[in-house]
Amino acid sequence: MTQYKVTPTGVERFFSERDLIVSKTDTRGRITYANNIFRDIAGFDGKALENAPHSLIRHPDMPRCVFKLLWDTIEAGGEIFAYVVNMSANGDHYWVLAHVTPSYGESGKIIGYHSNRRVPNRRIVDDIITPLYAQLRQTEQQADNRKTGMQAGHDQLVSILQSKGVSYDELIHTL
Repeated sequence: MTQYKVTPTGVERFFSERDLIVSKTDTRGRITYANNIFRDIAGFDGKALENAPHSLIRHPDMPRCVFKLLWDTIEAGGEIFAYVVNMSANGDHYWVLAHVTPSYGESGKIIGYHSNRRVPNRRIVDDIITPLYAQLRQTEQQADNRKTGMQAGHDQLVSILQSKGVSYDELIHTL
């Protein structure tokens, strides 16, 4: 698989509210399916995405602690909704409201994950999510290493949720 080193451009891409970005991964997060809308907005052809880690589209402004929460949830068999900023192959970015669920095999064991992404509410992204994510990223970046940074960001997110008296799911569903 080709390694991509991309610098964010600061240019935002948009997709239609009628569109649904769909991808499937194996249990390690390697892409097993990506629909045309995903390929178009991410700027990758099918071959570049085939068996690539889904983190290929990770934007550096996206807090690692949110991905920790996402992975902890789906690996435990739960589903999660999350606001995510992704990065296209050329460095542009795009926001999504992702719904990620486990996929199960005939034995009842998790065999992968399925993600549907829609256009998020712009007011929520601009007024709530962007400032929250900037705060979490700042906390993560102040740590000595990525692992401690991710844990510090996670602890901060938990503290914010506790101060509001809500779970992560409750916060997202009430925005």
